[in-house]
Amino acid sequence: MTETDLHLPPPRAWVGPLLLLAGGFCIGLAPIGLRYGLDTLGPQAIAFWRYVFAIPVLFVLLVAIERRMPARINRYIVLAGTFFALDIALWHWGLTLTTVANATFIVNMGNVCVGFAAWLFLKEKPKPIWFVAVFVAVCGAAALSLGGGADGKGDIRGDLLAVGAAFLVAGYMLCSKLSRNRLGAMDVIFWLTVVEAGVAALVVLAAGERFFPATLAGFAAPLFLALAAQVGGQGLIIAGLGRTPAAVAGIVVLIQPVVAAAISWQLFDEPLTGIQGSGAALILLGIWLSQRGIRRRKVRPAAKELQEAVRSAE
Repeated sequence: MTETDLHLPPPRAWVGPLLLLAGGFCIGLAPIGLRYGLDTLGPQAIAFWRYVFAIPVLFVLLVAIERRMPARINRYIVLAGTFFALDIALWHWGLTLTTVANATFIVNMGNVCVGFAAWLFLKEKPKPIWFVAVFVAVCGAAALSLGGGADGKGDIRGDLLAVGAAFLVAGYMLCSKLSRNRLGAMDVIFWLTVVEAGVAALVVLAAGERFFPATLAGFAAPLFLALAAQVGGQGLIIAGLGRTPAAVAGIVVLIQPVVAAAISWQLFDEPLTGIQGSGAALILLGIWLSQRGIRRRKVRPAAKELQEAVRSAE
């Protein structure tokens, strides 16, 4: 093997954001599945079964793809899974106390906070264009969430719950990023789901909801969410986090409310207003701008490390 053979090609910078976009699209289906399932189960019980149904699927995928048992869980996965499960719980609770528009906008701000948290804790300083992308995306999220007119009576208690959920979103993304720095995507998403199922069970008990629907048909919505939102959505997002700076990832996943709004328009006859349509366009523009904030990784150090490994093996 020659030295020129060890000059690795630069990583494809678009792979991570593409995985995040695909994951955000799948997560955007979650409100649709939840809406269909509320006739047979409470929101916290739906979340619990979403995780439970996903666990065996993720285990089989991990063993089939990696050809091994799951790696050892670490504290960052425990934290991330707890943050995510509590985020879903607060989000559902907040929706019962404030307007959907308020709760949606506030929670989505948690994704933007990820960039500042990564800057503070992970030393991932974004490029100046990232701040422009944040401003554009926030304006778009506000227009999309708040531009449809009043959908209920706001309540400061619900808004505060949504604020709590936003911080939990930021904590989940940050700890998931730290987990991905140490373990593969399949290990992280499997253990995350196990932790989330345990936390969700406690939330169901605290909320006083029943665990089982009246008929087997009541499991349809949680099963859909397990495959689409948990295995597909959260799995792709975890994979994308390993290839994308946390600051950029937080903006890319804002595709979620755009997808949810577009599908609701078709399924539930909830057309977007002009302001909401403009908001969706601004979010997409912010996502595009955020890609210009990715700092390209240098290839030469990696090649040097590989050369040293080969020399040691010789």
